[in-house]
Amino acid sequence: MKRVLNQPTGSLFESLPATQRTEALAPGAAILRGFATDIAPQLLAAIRDVTSHSPFRHLVTPGGFTMSVAMTNCGESGWVSDRTGYRYDPIDPLSHQPWPAMPDVFRKLASDAAAAAGFADFRPDACLINRYDPGTKLSLHRDYDERDATAPIVSASLGVPATFQWGGLRRNDRTRRVPLEHGDVVVWGGPSRFVYHGIASLKESHHSLTASQRINVTFRKAR
Repeated sequence: MKRVLNQPTGSLFESLPATQRTEALAPGAAILRGFATDIAPQLLAAIRDVTSHSPFRHLVTPGGFTMSVAMTNCGESGWVSDRTGYRYDPIDPLSHQPWPAMPDVFRKLASDAAAAAGFADFRPDACLINRYDPGTKLSLHRDYDERDATAPIVSASLGVPATFQWGGLRRNDRTRRVPLEHGDVVVWGGPSRFVYHGIASLKESHHSLTASQRINVTFRKAR
């Protein structure tokens, strides 16, 4: 039997195909299971090209803490952090050059996934690429540095499994633990645009394409 799991009535998912591969998280938020699996090798090849120009690095938070997750960017703007704050910058602070252009395979994935979740005409201008090694995590946070809050967030998982922490609009709201597998894509926007979310400490595992690592690509409309 084909169905959408936990689909909320009257949500943005009324036009979304009823398929076992789709799970609703909340109004305006869905997991597209395996959506990026078939193109994963192309995505990883594109990531290797991006990182040859703008390598992964561990950013420092405004509070002076070094993030355990390694990050880089591509697109018109890149998300950066240092002691002066969080922001988008068109220039890579390491190379002092513009960030690498967003690969076409990235743009198509972001647009197609957003459309499948009910967000038509999504055109991201920023892509944050995160690399998780065993033991690394991303604390609960919400994405609010973008100027266009009407556009969704599109986030694709590659490599070893991870536990996605999905909270509420307040930091102390109850958090759900949602397993993410290689190729899964999460899309959230509308009433869920500013939900708190994170990744629990990555467990030891192995994937044929990424060894012990998880790679995450997150698409945003920053400007």
